[in-house]
Amino acid sequence: MTSPAQAQPHGAPQEEQARGAFSSRRVFILAAIGSAVGLGNIWRFPYVAYENGGGAFLIPYLVALLVAGLPFLLLDYGIGHRYRGSAPLSFRRMGGATAETLGWWQVGICAVIAIYYAVIIAWAVRYTFFSIDKTWGADPDAFFFGDFLEMASPGIGLDFVGGVLWPLILVWAAVLVIVVAGVEKGIGAVSVVFIPLLVVAFLALVIRSLFLPGAAEGLDALFTPNWDALTDAGVWAAAFGQIFFSLSVGFGIMITYASYVGRRTDMTGSGLVVGLANSSFELLAGIGVFAALGFMAQANGVAVDEVATSGIGLAFVAFPAIISEAPAGAFIGVLFFGSLVVAGLTSLVSVIEVVISAVRDKLDLSRAAASLAVGVPAAAVSVLLFATTTGLPILDTADHFINRFGILLVAVVAMLAVSWVYRDLDHLRDHLNATGSLPLGTWWLVLVGVVTPAALTYVLVDELRAVLDEPYGGYPDWLVNGIGWGAAGGVLVLAVVLARMPWKRTVDLSAPSKEASR
Repeated sequence: MTSPAQAQPHGAPQEEQARGAFSSRRVFILAAIGSAVGLGNIWRFPYVAYENGGGAFLIPYLVALLVAGLPFLLLDYGIGHRYRGSAPLSFRRMGGATAETLGWWQVGICAVIAIYYAVIIAWAVRYTFFSIDKTWGADPDAFFFGDFLEMASPGIGLDFVGGVLWPLILVWAAVLVIVVAGVEKGIGAVSVVFIPLLVVAFLALVIRSLFLPGAAEGLDALFTPNWDALTDAGVWAAAFGQIFFSLSVGFGIMITYASYVGRRTDMTGSGLVVGLANSSFELLAGIGVFAALGFMAQANGVAVDEVATSGIGLAFVAFPAIISEAPAGAFIGVLFFGSLVVAGLTSLVSVIEVVISAVRDKLDLSRAAASLAVGVPAAAVSVLLFATTTGLPILDTADHFINRFGILLVAVVAMLAVSWVYRDLDHLRDHLNATGSLPLGTWWLVLVGVVTPAALTYVLVDELRAVLDEPYGGYPDWLVNGIGWGAAGGVLVLAVVLARMPWKRTVDLSAPSKEASR
């Protein structure tokens, strides 16, 4: 007797219709760009470039893009497009139950990221409105950490912060509406509107920043090359790390999105567009941010290196100080924080979609049921942890450890497994070449199977050495061990457990033939 799985092979039209799909290659590209372009592009790249050789950093950055970023992006595309499933289902079809663990490892990482990423967007929502009347007053630093976040010092404080709680609930409500609407009507429609809006808003911000007094000094600080930096292995490691983190590769997002794309779509050409668009936005962010920092330095009579910073400090302390002093500061503030909201929201949607897609495939749930089953608990944990007076230290620690010792590690393991354990790399190359405009040859096999994992292993070991030498951020052991290592290790343990749960969905779990997958 024919089983349902045998009667309905994976990738069948009816299965794909049930999962959802992007209506066109253009929508897929915009959604992929929306995932790649996030908060890190705006507040991380400029400072990383500045600290690692300025203009000279562009050389290792471009090398990293070509030999690591784009090849890995195409690997993710190949896995999702060939195996037509979420990360766990795609890996299961590639290498069986053991390989499925890799997919759930990526899903767990995405779940952790989604829980804390949402609160940064909530902060940006509030600061968009704060920009209008410069609510932070004369001391943006004291306002952010004291008045706004109400940080508990010393000790642990889990009291709710009303100014964070309500915008955080609003962010999660918006995300749930988008993911419940589906792949095309939700994720695709938002990407089609938000990505052009983001580009226009950020272009306006950059143009306005370029006309600020001192902008030239800021750009000179950013782009003046320090050629000696090219002999520093740490600079090259920083370039590979930046490319890797900014492209949203290695933790299931691009596998999931690629599974929603038509079978005859040009995936290699799409990957080239997404990779170059992401790097172009990073360069644009560097110009806008350092033009503004140049103004701030001149206004305060100090060197640019005294005001240059990254991350949360740049966004919620340095930029409010710039907005307070700059002509048309409110306009700059609305554009900057509005851009953070849009970039963050499209990235958050892509991260939570990885979890939803996996749950749908494993448990055979409808999109609405899976979205609520994933989104409501994630929102609850997000609120309970990060809308509190100790939210920022928990966020900072979880972000550092899950990025370095979650994403990096699973990426290296996945590349080596695909290349040397399951020996599927040549099949993925053939699959991508069948419809791709950028032919992949032996060079791609070497990059993905040897060069990229070697480079990322160096970055991983370097990060591990730094953390072992000194506790991250000077935080207490309970925070570093419980939140940091706990989050990084916990997702792996959970992945092993989930991979051993039976599949409720009636889909074929076997690998496709080379011809059937084209």
